[in-house]
Amino acid sequence: MDLPGKHFLVTGASGALGSRITRRLLDAGATVTASGRSEQTLAGVDLGSAHLVASDLTHPAAPADLIAAAKSHTGTLDGVVIASGVVAFGPAAEVDDDTVDDLLLVDLLAPLRLVRSALTEVESGGVVVSISGVIAEKPVGGMAAYCAAKAGISAFVEAARPEARRRKLRVVDVRPPHTETGLAGRAIAGTAPTMPDGLDPDAVADRIVKAIVDDEKDLASTDFG
Repeated sequence: MDLPGKHFLVTGASGALGSRITRRLLDAGATVTASGRSEQTLAGVDLGSAHLVASDLTHPAAPADLIAAAKSHTGTLDGVVIASGVVAFGPAAEVDDDTVDDLLLVDLLAPLRLVRSALTEVESGGVVVSISGVIAEKPVGGMAAYCAAKAGISAFVEAARPEARRRKLRVVDVRPPHTETGLAGRAIAGTAPTMPDGLDPDAVADRIVKAIVDDEKDLASTDFG
């Protein structure tokens, strides 16, 4: 996929991975619509010349509205990268219902709705990238609800992949190992356990953009070296 002249939407663009992916796409000559939950979070990150759109994806209509807003910026949309998400920690029996609802809404339903909208709005030959994570491959204790949400969106993307081929679209599930994005320190509930050092987010962003350019169809945890 040649990036110059292409238009991408990146959600979670104020985060460590989303911001890096945004800048790499811009550096490669693409146009980027960068989205985050609020104008304040977007303004606090260097997103270069990206077109900024604040969108709270917890609202049911927001994903489709965001896809439409991004497409209206240039008239076309060639790719969507879903890098938004939250995390929570705690024993499965002790995580409260509100936390479970938030995890499923942000990490499963919102990306699911984004993928559904992208499948009809992204141009033929385009790509939809969803970042689920290694946790979708190897669930761990103390994060059961988070694991369920990530495994759910990973399964949805895998099932949608053959359907997307009819429109000549790639739908890519990306499952990087633990990465030093700082997300664990911003958990919506609980405290992160001690973890080994994670991957460099710059290296992970480079690998994801490479997968976009090289027309890769899946990016497992083992593909990050």
